[in-house]
Amino acid sequence: MAIRILPSQLIDQIAAGEVVERPASVVKELVENSLDAGARSITVDVEDGGARLIRVSDDGAGIARDELPLALSRHATSKIATLDDLESLVSLGFRGEALPSIASVARLTLTSRVAGDDHGWQIVASGGELGAPRPAARAPGTTVEVRDLFFNTPARRKFQRSEKTELGHIDATLRNLALARFDVELELTSNGRTVFVLPAAAEREGRERRVAQVCGDSFIEHARYFSRAIEGLTISGWLAAPAFSRAQADMQYTFVNDRFVRDKLLRHAVRLGYRDVLFQARQPAYVVHLTLDPRRVDVNAHPAKLEIRFRDSQLVHDFVFRSVEAALASRLEDATDVASAAPVHGATLARAPLPQGSGGARQAHLALAAGGGGRDSVRDAAIDSRAPYRPRQTAGYLPLYERLHARPKPLDVPADAEPVPPLGFALAQLAGIYVLAQNASGLIIVDMHAAHERITYERLKSALAAQRLQSRALLVPVVLEVSVREADLVEQFGPELAAVGLDVVRRGPTRVAVNAVPLLLDGEDVEPMMRDLLSDLADGEGLGRVEARTNELLATMACHAAVRANRRLTLEEMNALLREMERTERSEACNHGRPTWTSVTLEELDRLFLRGQ
Repeated sequence: MAIRILPSQLIDQIAAGEVVERPASVVKELVENSLDAGARSITVDVEDGGARLIRVSDDGAGIARDELPLALSRHATSKIATLDDLESLVSLGFRGEALPSIASVARLTLTSRVAGDDHGWQIVASGGELGAPRPAARAPGTTVEVRDLFFNTPARRKFQRSEKTELGHIDATLRNLALARFDVELELTSNGRTVFVLPAAAEREGRERRVAQVCGDSFIEHARYFSRAIEGLTISGWLAAPAFSRAQADMQYTFVNDRFVRDKLLRHAVRLGYRDVLFQARQPAYVVHLTLDPRRVDVNAHPAKLEIRFRDSQLVHDFVFRSVEAALASRLEDATDVASAAPVHGATLARAPLPQGSGGARQAHLALAAGGGGRDSVRDAAIDSRAPYRPRQTAGYLPLYERLHARPKPLDVPADAEPVPPLGFALAQLAGIYVLAQNASGLIIVDMHAAHERITYERLKSALAAQRLQSRALLVPVVLEVSVREADLVEQFGPELAAVGLDVVRRGPTRVAVNAVPLLLDGEDVEPMMRDLLSDLADGEGLGRVEARTNELLATMACHAAVRANRRLTLEEMNALLREMERTERSEACNHGRPTWTSVTLEELDRLFLRGQ
């Protein structure tokens, strides 16, 4: 065939193949146009999952009459004019392809009115054929109606799924946009039925209500808000507790400059921040917003603008990783909602003896931390909760009725009682595994092995960080044949490698030698570890592999050193464990991601026993 210029309509239909994948793609493009127009309220109406009708109405700036035909022309946009504009994008759309691409595969009606005009104007396009603008009644803003999507491309229409499936994609698309722009009200209706209404939210409380509407109440109940800014980078959002982890990555929302993206670098950085608290192959749940200078990010890397590129990818990765890691490392004693020791639920909180800075409680805690010592005294003083119920004597026991109806004695609590700590005060030990405590809200249940494992692990990491990673010289250096690029990386990251205890030098264009390894990794197979490390450096993931492998060894040591099940503890030891948990970072989960404690509120107990009903 001879080379020829394609017909305009075919060009638009080819472009539509990239822009208009399914009805949800149309919704995304139209809503993003509304957001770029400064809309503060957007309504989306769909019928038959968007196949029959998609209508997007907004209260934005509107389009002037003379510009309506241009809005439906390819590569016509008001959002960029020069290369400098393209390199510092602040708008969601910029290519000018969405409207003409949609109009080439559907029947499109565009109605718009600019503030100050007496009335609006309307233009109709069907299969790429454009009509003339005509007057139309409308409040300031824009409405785009898209009917009979893919009516002139039957092959594309055959690939569409059921109404329920397509509506689910539209719903998910709008929820992504809702988490990107809290300041805009969004409404979705399907076949005349309201699916959701998300009011605009300016304050954090309102934003968290929207997050709960999108991600569910349980997410926001288990999530903590965090925010950090450094060197022109700002990150904020909500991180769900490790116990809320999921089997799939279906609740991971990442945004860059208010744009929803599926960026591998960001998701890897967040996942890395969870590495010390996440259980095996579980996936974290989070909503993370990253803000930076638009010149430092390229959003023109994907037709649907879902993938982006960072100019300082290593800096961004480390910033996100460290920010998430620090947010998850917050301690319970730093909580601001510690309740006072006021009467709770009609009674005063019972207090067990508090461990002091010296004496028996301190010795008991030191014995607990060491995993030994003081066992005989603990065993003699404790009650074996696993033993069968055999009262050694019955004399002095009141009959059941009298015991249940006796007047309760007032609890002996000091008048100047201190505020109740987050994990409360110990009451008892259950089955040799769990510590039961009472705080201002209700019952706290602690897995003592998991809790002590986390405490020991964090202490080992702190001790290691204080002394840096000591290294051991190899008797015979390990020489590796590598690529030129990998050899260059050894020279480039020499100081960083030395900081983690690795002495690696280049001995030729494609040869490197490992002279020393971290002391903790003594006995490890050096060659595969080094090749994995060089691979990580080439991928821009830094020196995380050495740190991760070191942490794995520390976690193993902590697990073996932690107090075991069936170890009976005194109240002083239990309280010492609770106070240490409150001072320890990431104490809500053990090294393997299992929760260390949970709570049952008094309200939940009331419902369990039907109180007040």
